Amino acid sequence: MARRKKIKTQGKLQLSRYFQEFAPGDSVSVVKEQAVQSSFPLRIQGRTGTVESRRGKAYMIKIEDGSKEKKFLIEPVHLKKIRIIKSSAV
Repeated sequence: MARRKKIKTQGKLQLSRYFQEFAPGDSVSVVKEQAVQSSFPLRIQGRTGTVESRRGKAYMIKIEDGSKEKKFLIEPVHLKKIRIIKSSAV
């Protein structure tokens, strides 16, 4: 996990990441944006989950924490969309 941003990008936000939208069922990974204060625990940094719904400006994300499925409310600036490639069994 990178704890620092590169010097040229410190303190800056990509507005496209801040205003990105997700549909229910999309797969996302949690990538903490250093310039914005986050309200989720550090242990879910780098985890992947699915978007369940939208609540205000944040998204409800389902993530498996150990053997339990938990829900977190995370702003879109801290999320990154993932494309899942389904393999066909031959």
